[in-house]
Amino acid sequence: MIARPQVGPTRVLLLENIHPDAVAALEAVGCEVTSIETALDEDELIEQAAGVALLGIRSKTEVTDRVLEALPELQGIGAFCIGTNQIDLISAASRGVAVFNAPFSNTRSVVELALAEIIALTRRLTEKDRGMHAGVWDKTAAGLHEVRGRTLGIVGYGNIGTQLSVLAENLGMSVLFYDTADKLPLGNARATGSLDELLEEADVVTLHVDGRPGNSGFFGEEEFARMKPGAIFLNLSRGFVVDQEALRAHLDSGHLSGAAIDVFPEEPKGRGDQFVSPLRGMPNVILTPHIGGSTEEAQQDIGRFVAGKLRDYLTHGGTALSVNLPHLGLQDRAGATRLVLIHRNTPGVLAAINAVFAAEKVNIDGQYLSTKGDVGYVITDVATGLTPQAEKALLDLPDTIRLRVLPG
Repeated sequence: MIARPQVGPTRVLLLENIHPDAVAALEAVGCEVTSIETALDEDELIEQAAGVALLGIRSKTEVTDRVLEALPELQGIGAFCIGTNQIDLISAASRGVAVFNAPFSNTRSVVELALAEIIALTRRLTEKDRGMHAGVWDKTAAGLHEVRGRTLGIVGYGNIGTQLSVLAENLGMSVLFYDTADKLPLGNARATGSLDELLEEADVVTLHVDGRPGNSGFFGEEEFARMKPGAIFLNLSRGFVVDQEALRAHLDSGHLSGAAIDVFPEEPKGRGDQFVSPLRGMPNVILTPHIGGSTEEAQQDIGRFVAGKLRDYLTHGGTALSVNLPHLGLQDRAGATRLVLIHRNTPGVLAAINAVFAAEKVNIDGQYLSTKGDVGYVITDVATGLTPQAEKALLDLPDTIRLRVLPG
């Protein structure tokens, strides 16, 4: 539990080659930023992040309970990507560490890659390209198709799936989708009653599911066997959801005509490291190194967006779009000292907080409260009366998780 900001500049550690705009945004509010191009394992992260207030990662660095326990000064984590399954969100919330991500910033980039791969595989461009580079002129229309009139099956109809649905339909494709939650179809897309129904009808199946643990091994031998003969398979979601050996077997047998894979169960930590996969060397498979969201436009937008969320949390306690703390969208306070208190969400907590203010004769200018599950978040702006004794009394409340004092 921290009562006062750190002495000196707020230290920030950014990993996995995060865009320079994120560095600039945090340095603009007085942060001291260290950037590292690669991911770090647990021990490396604990060592490098000692004393850090804000941590920025992408998909390969895991922030476990052990890491969080070893970093008591950590206040916020920015996932400069969509997924947050690499972070122990429950542990972070229980320690008063806010987590932010970029749920929308790279949607277009992922969708464009999916469309490019669908067209490339339907026209068998990878095989034609390899033949030409080998000096073979293989001009034939056999096995080459337009995407117009073919059926796209989208598994996971979230931000990416819905945008892909609209653009694919504009190309003349028929769109089916399957999602475990009820979703409003866009355009002429049609929801299927089951995953099996989608697999049996789709010429192209593309996965856009999230990284929850329950999705591990979600798509394997049984699902591939249900796909139409000659169908194409794409995975631009999470590596651990697909059985790659089963996929290889169905490609080798000719049951599936091609695949495009951007994510893998185990990925190298850094650029230039060796990559291992049973899908390597297959002429009808497009392999990309987890670059679905890796366009300059997307990475710049992600850098600005997530850094902005970390900046807002640091400077005035705003938690809008936090993935693990209650949401409060707040502006800078005008002259008032701001008390940011994260607490266990139990009955009577707010009364106990205000009893401290009353006992210590602290005058409240404004107060804001939000709760989410087991965690509550209360911000109090005070103009006069705040004393070290009042701060200590708030810290000593049995349900206090963390207290920050932001001077006016």
